[in-house]
Amino acid sequence: MDVTETEPRIAAKASLPAGIDHAVLENDGPTAHGDRMGTPAPDEKVLWKGRPALGLLARSAFHTRTLGLYFAALIIIALVTGSNNAAIVSAVLGTVLIGLLYFLAWLSARSTLYILTDVRLILRIGMAIETRINIPLKQVKAAHLRPRSDGHGDIALELGGERLLGTLLLWPHVRPWQYSRPQPMLRSVPDAASLAQLIAEARSQYGAIEQNLIEIKDVGSTSAHQRVETAAIQGRTVPVARRAGKRIGDQGLEGAPA
Repeated sequence: MDVTETEPRIAAKASLPAGIDHAVLENDGPTAHGDRMGTPAPDEKVLWKGRPALGLLARSAFHTRTLGLYFAALIIIALVTGSNNAAIVSAVLGTVLIGLLYFLAWLSARSTLYILTDVRLILRIGMAIETRINIPLKQVKAAHLRPRSDGHGDIALELGGERLLGTLLLWPHVRPWQYSRPQPMLRSVPDAASLAQLIAEARSQYGAIEQNLIEIKDVGSTSAHQRVETAAIQGRTVPVARRAGKRIGDQGLEGAPA
């Protein structure tokens, strides 16, 4: 029996953009080889796919710029004090470490594919062991945006539900300092503000979520006087009759090695 949907839910889906051909996802690695956790079902509409921007990922997640400034300061101090050998050692060591971090960032970006459908968010991630994460949209409570350069940004998802994902399983695709309830984060994605809005619109078929459109408020890095502005996407929870057995987008959070 086909799924029977009420008019509000049909209207919510009708407002979403046209879907992406599913076959394209298998040619934009990492591939999922048909695994249901990493591959949208035929009746799912793929709304967006993307991956982190390498340079921004290296600076924001692997802190290459901070490390570069640190070693630059060491070199300057060594030269000022006349320690030429120390300056050379600092320069060589800094170059090696920054190069290693860029290599790790390249591996991370190369092995990452984010997929947004009309029922869930799929994360194909893993530098050493490929992992596929399934996040049903109806378990997303809030979307938090941190704008970065050239329209790029990070989007952290605050989740409900009982089953939680581990920080180590998600890293570096996880919001910092949220260890008790890890929040998956889309890192360094292009046109991040529009993507955050698209996530909210796709989620609105299950009810409204809160959007922080200004910045992610990290513990330990935010002063008390900073103002947070939020915008809510209005929606209503709509009952829907389904086939026997649940669609993968209706299940709890899942994440497992491929």
